[in-house]
Amino acid sequence: MLRREREAAGVALSALASRLKVTKGYLSRLETGKTLPSADMVVRIAKILGADSAALSVLAGQLPADVQEILQSHPVEALDLLRESYSARDEAAPICHDSVGAVGPAEAAGELGTRSELSDNSVMSLRQYETVLGDCLEWLAERPESSIHAVVTDPPYGLREYTEPEKAKLRAGRGGVWRIPPSFDGCTRAPLPRFTVLTDQDQQALADFFARWARLVFKVLVPGGHVFVATNPLVSQLVYAPMLDAGFEKRGEIIRLVQTLRGGDRPKNAHKEFSGVTVMPRSAWEPWGLFRKPCEGRVQDNLRKWQTGGLRRISADQPFTDVIKSAPTRNGERAIAPHPSLKPQAFMRQIVRAALPLASGIVLDPFMGAGSTIAAACAVGYRSIGIEMDPEFYRVAVAAIPKLARLTLNGSESCRPVTTSQSSLFLLH
Repeated sequence: MLRREREAAGVALSALASRLKVTKGYLSRLETGKTLPSADMVVRIAKILGADSAALSVLAGQLPADVQEILQSHPVEALDLLRESYSARDEAAPICHDSVGAVGPAEAAGELGTRSELSDNSVMSLRQYETVLGDCLEWLAERPESSIHAVVTDPPYGLREYTEPEKAKLRAGRGGVWRIPPSFDGCTRAPLPRFTVLTDQDQQALADFFARWARLVFKVLVPGGHVFVATNPLVSQLVYAPMLDAGFEKRGEIIRLVQTLRGGDRPKNAHKEFSGVTVMPRSAWEPWGLFRKPCEGRVQDNLRKWQTGGLRRISADQPFTDVIKSAPTRNGERAIAPHPSLKPQAFMRQIVRAALPLASGIVLDPFMGAGSTIAAACAVGYRSIGIEMDPEFYRVAVAAIPKLARLTLNGSESCRPVTTSQSSLFLLH
């Protein structure tokens, strides 16, 4: 492009070098792609030649602020726009991202193909995830039909706990729906929402919310796409029934075996009188509802057309199972991503990996929180989109996703994506 702009302006290489006070050899190396100019040099060249400095900057690997903002906020949709804008102007490839967001020029020359033509290795060179600050219901309503391949999410299934007044009480550490458990065995436990305080009106609002949500998710999912939705034994029926009404098939439940401090208490203010009584059983599991949008024809037909319809096996000899042992989220992960409902990468990577049977497509988390689903998708090499409406949690997620995605077996960080071998999936921590 630099050569074309110079020749179109009728400026000889030596004359341009003289005006820029650089050597002719340096400019020759720029035009043959053997070196890259500084941002200041791009501006100076563009001014002399009357060229588009923004286009030259992008092709030289220096993103204008507006382009950088678009890529960071909406890399999935922005890629096609940038390809259309710049690949036609020059034979150099358009901008790409690595799996956790470092920006740089594409290495290979030649126009980059459409997304469907990219190999798995090429996809890994692009920024794999998009984060959206906003209301997921509004986003889902505008999303094209059959454009998402799986949903993995932990929604606010009490609804009240994430209203502004209740979040203020949570962040103040007292009052409201949130139960702030005491320290136990030297560990500070995460807050828990009290679902037993939900009124009949609260429960109806929850059912109505998920009825609308389920219809919108059904629209954007491709045929055969699965939904993994975390819930709680006290309210799961209010989540599951709307999913069935929307047209989903219930494909079972994923049981996360995890010991928490929920339940197991004696009667309040009468614990001595009824010392042998437990009001509710101590929770030792967490249900994740598993639903599927009906396939088009047989599963094998749907897999060929949509790359969905089943779940990815752990290995050739081991299928994905519906009971997964899981520890509570470790303090190290909570330090990276402080959020009351943060799920551990050791668990999330297993269900996210299973969600795309052919390792192809986009995973959506409409209630992103601190980004554990998106980080898990990055770790196993999947593309994903996360939506969060709370600005504070959104900022936490943007900072935390790359760090969570880099977590390896010993808790250290690595610049390379974590492999999807059985050991990395099941023995994290």
